Amino acid sequence: MIRLAAFDLDGTLMGTDQKIRPRVLEAVRLAQAQGVIVTLATGRMFTATERFARELNVTAPLLCYQGGWIQALDGPVLRRIVLPVAVARAAIALGEAEGWHTLLYADGQLFVREFLHPVAFYDALLGSGVSVGEPWEAILAAHEVDKVLYVAQPEHIPAMADRLQARFSGLAEIVRSHARFIEVVPLGVSKGSALAWLAQHYGVAREEVLAAGDQENDITMIEWAGVGVAMGNATPAVQKVADWIAPPVTEDGVATILERFVLNGSHP
Repeated sequence: MIRLAAFDLDGTLMGTDQKIRPRVLEAVRLAQAQGVIVTLATGRMFTATERFARELNVTAPLLCYQGGWIQALDGPVLRRIVLPVAVARAAIALGEAEGWHTLLYADGQLFVREFLHPVAFYDALLGSGVSVGEPWEAILAAHEVDKVLYVAQPEHIPAMADRLQARFSGLAEIVRSHARFIEVVPLGVSKGSALAWLAQHYGVAREEVLAAGDQENDITMIEWAGVGVAMGNATPAVQKVADWIAPPVTEDGVATILERFVLNGSHP
């Protein structure tokens, strides 16, 4: 029996229109009515996740910043792992040396040297209220860092990943969270480890946990959960590790997941 279900946001609960479809909303509501704990596991910052949690009536702690920040709506931060300032400084320096579009998340805020895309792009995918132009060193002196993110064209991400892995191996985790995003997050931070923490917090066994996602940053939680599901639109690497492949987000895949494993009580 599934007691805890964790869902990625972008590409899983909602498509590029940033809207959660009625069938998905209803399936989540029914699952919660049956007593299933539902959470969101995302690379987004807490404030960029909050409105979706409220729409879904999710009251469980949210797994934000790839799991490095765990906090319930209207509640305190329960767990936070920060990026050492030396690693953050090195990640920023590497990004600038390589000419990568670099963004810094710190203390629940998002900072960028300059806008290279329309403001709507940042608001929709990265977080609203972006601070622009503040010197990096001033930010590092005043804030604790949650992660560094780079925006690039999809075809450039694999080479960037190799460069980042070579530079930060043993110092930080490198995760691809979107076709155009790659991130440097604190060592040991992952959606999988955050989901394990939350399951222990609730006294839920691993076998009673379901997780679903579509990108490489979802692999750890899909592998850890008793039932790991990849969306039909997931990357091949994600589908390879899943117990089951759901319909794509455009076909209300999350609703199908809940109908199969929770509302109808079946298993893979």
